[in-house]
Amino acid sequence: MNSTKSALASLTDLITRFFVLWIILFSAVAYFFPYVFQDLGFLIVPMLAVIMFAMGITLRTDDFRRVFSRPLEIMTGVFAQYAVMPLLGFLLVFAFGTSPLIAAGVVLVGSCPGGTASNVITYLARGDLALSVTLTSVSTLLCPFLLPALMYVYAGRWIDVPVAAIFISALQIVLLPVLLGVVLRKLLGRKSESILPFLPSVSSLVIALVVGIIVALNAESIKTIGAAVFLIVIIHNALGLTCGYLIARAMGFGESSARAISVEVGMQNSGLAAALSQLHFGYLSALPAALFSIWHNISGAAIAWLWRKRRINEQNR
Repeated sequence: MNSTKSALASLTDLITRFFVLWIILFSAVAYFFPYVFQDLGFLIVPMLAVIMFAMGITLRTDDFRRVFSRPLEIMTGVFAQYAVMPLLGFLLVFAFGTSPLIAAGVVLVGSCPGGTASNVITYLARGDLALSVTLTSVSTLLCPFLLPALMYVYAGRWIDVPVAAIFISALQIVLLPVLLGVVLRKLLGRKSESILPFLPSVSSLVIALVVGIIVALNAESIKTIGAAVFLIVIIHNALGLTCGYLIARAMGFGESSARAISVEVGMQNSGLAAALSQLHFGYLSALPAALFSIWHNISGAAIAWLWRKRRINEQNR
């Protein structure tokens, strides 16, 4: 029994540790052999709901109590998340003159909350993990209310934005599964502890599969416009990481908090962006989300490696 648990734990750790590799592998297979994933588009939305449900199970009461114990850091991080990234997305697609659907996809990525991968990267970067988890939780719960409004403001000039429909979808895909996960953990009590170690690996594989499906459905588009969209994604991510860090430091926060806010702002829930894009605007608009998912995990791993080598001497204020 113990050997089985040990083997499962090792497998889970292997899957989670090489998360970036799985995304690249699934994407490569999807690009060169799109027929493998092309018929699985209907799975994107339910799979995202599963990820959100898993996220809800991992949340604890302490994650929400920090909102009241560290209000300035939380408000700054959430403000940076929803003010910086949507605006940057809008400015980038305006500057590059992209097609309306790609523009909508980039803005949608920027309007999404932070993803659970940001918590892992923050931990590896020696950032404030507790702050990162709370920021992800709060921004995710606010998503159904802020994301439709941001899409209307920034993407409305290119396409017709179904605000009410996006709001309902966000409730169904994000808020409801997260709340169900929180309730289930409360009901199960300590029994939930046994499944928590396996959730990161499940989420990792599901996200990799979502990215693979989006890449397969846009394989031909990637050949023609993929390089330009990828460049936008790289710039968007880099500016988000930079702005998040600079805003935190300007507010007087310590290094560990600044790292957490930087990662939280720069790394988006691109899986959610892919689901909402294909649901309301079509598969082409989900291309920026798929490319963002590939890139932000690579850049996140790189920045975590760099920061991990730098010792943090100062204390948070």
